[in-house]
Amino acid sequence: TLEKELKAIKSIREELLCQNMGATAIGTGICAEPGYSDLCNKALNDVAKKLGLNWKITLEKDLVEATSSTGSLVGLSSELKRIALKAIKICNDLRLMGSGPRCGLAEIHLPEMQPGSSIMPGKVNPVIPEVMNQLCYKVIGNDTAVMLASENAQLELNVMEPVAVYCLFESINLLTNGFDTLRTLCIDGIEADVENCKNFIAKAIGTVTALNPYIGYKNSTRIAKIAKKTGKGVYEIALENNVLSQKDLDKIFDPKNMTAPVKLDIKADQDKIQKTLEGILAKL
Repeated sequence: TLEKELKAIKSIREELLCQNMGATAIGTGICAEPGYSDLCNKALNDVAKKLGLNWKITLEKDLVEATSSTGSLVGLSSELKRIALKAIKICNDLRLMGSGPRCGLAEIHLPEMQPGSSIMPGKVNPVIPEVMNQLCYKVIGNDTAVMLASENAQLELNVMEPVAVYCLFESINLLTNGFDTLRTLCIDGIEADVENCKNFIAKAIGTVTALNPYIGYKNSTRIAKIAKKTGKGVYEIALENNVLSQKDLDKIFDPKNMTAPVKLDIKADQDKIQKTLEGILAKL
């Protein structure tokens, strides 16, 4: 989910590599030596090259527009906010998946970083995802400041750039350090609770969806109703009532076949299955 943002960051970088040195006060270039802007641009590229940076710095075509506009700063800030929002979503998912140990999802174990309560023994909080969430809130707030700084340009001049740049540097540092912390102190140490996940799948009613292409929607609904009333798993009900063979059920419920479009060569007698399932429901 984050890889997509790399392309956006690289695209915005091209805008940031356009500069307006020599525009002087409002972009007219008055009081600057003719050709000064081009010399500045060449000097900047020389410095970048010496530093080993593969940058192509260019001179803005419209220096008047460039002097009052902070569009590239707004674009970068907006992208940082997008990344922050995705990070929040990821961290919230981790907190939900790691919630427990008995009254939550408990699908995964997050690394235990510190005791989470002075009154509840054994309580451990997902502190690293929580830290990431909080710094992302700051990045979102910084984006608002950048937006207001850009909006408050007057005529050919924008005197609010300093706060915009300050917020951008802060946001970049927060996200850089935050992602490093999230990766090293949380992501790298995540472990799946294999047994719990297996139990969830065995008891899950939603997995009946995988049977739709083979026994039909209505028959799948009947199995779901039986599962809900009896507490049994979908696989268990389908197997013990000969809805499909064990071999076919194993193919259908193979996790690999449940995470991508797959058409298996499985045929079923839907009318026979309907009578069997309706008979079971009538007894319940």
